[in-house]
Amino acid sequence: MYRLILASSSPRRKELLQFLQIPFQTIHVNVDESIEPALTAEEAVKDLALRKATNIATEHKESCVIGSDTVVAVDGGILGKPVDRADAKKTLEMLSGKTHSVYTGVAIISDKDRTVFAEKTDVTFWELSDEDIEAYLETGEPFDKAGSYGIQGYGSLLVKGITGDYYTVMGLPVARLSRELKRHMM
Repeated sequence: MYRLILASSSPRRKELLQFLQIPFQTIHVNVDESIEPALTAEEAVKDLALRKATNIATEHKESCVIGSDTVVAVDGGILGKPVDRADAKKTLEMLSGKTHSVYTGVAIISDKDRTVFAEKTDVTFWELSDEDIEAYLETGEPFDKAGSYGIQGYGSLLVKGITGDYYTVMGLPVARLSRELKRHMM
């Protein structure tokens, strides 16, 4: 039986991985998270997830390591975490009244196999007034999240609807991950 490691310090990913009821540990990973401009959103999250998993797997060869990353894509561009309040406000204004795509990439590395995949969920926002945006910024929630919002918190008030897996938007598509892990851990 493999020891399972989540290469992340994200409390959301840790919470979601607990749904699988498999013992695991988390290890903070520090990798370059810059995105090559030529990559699509799907390619970018797969690349970032693989960087994270590989970073930890090189020192934990007996383990099964999961790396993950999430980005928001809209109008042909990739949105990561905001750099400051003004950037978060600009992002929320851009997402207002539109449908955008959230991509979460996952990499699983064990001595048996290496799997890399991405899931996509489309999210539609309500039209947001300046007051809506300012109120959301005041919560402090947008500043450490791709696309400047968290669907599982106050950001849920911005969302008109989704098409796809809710947990992909939170940062870890657990249903697909569960199925992929079976190949690595049996």
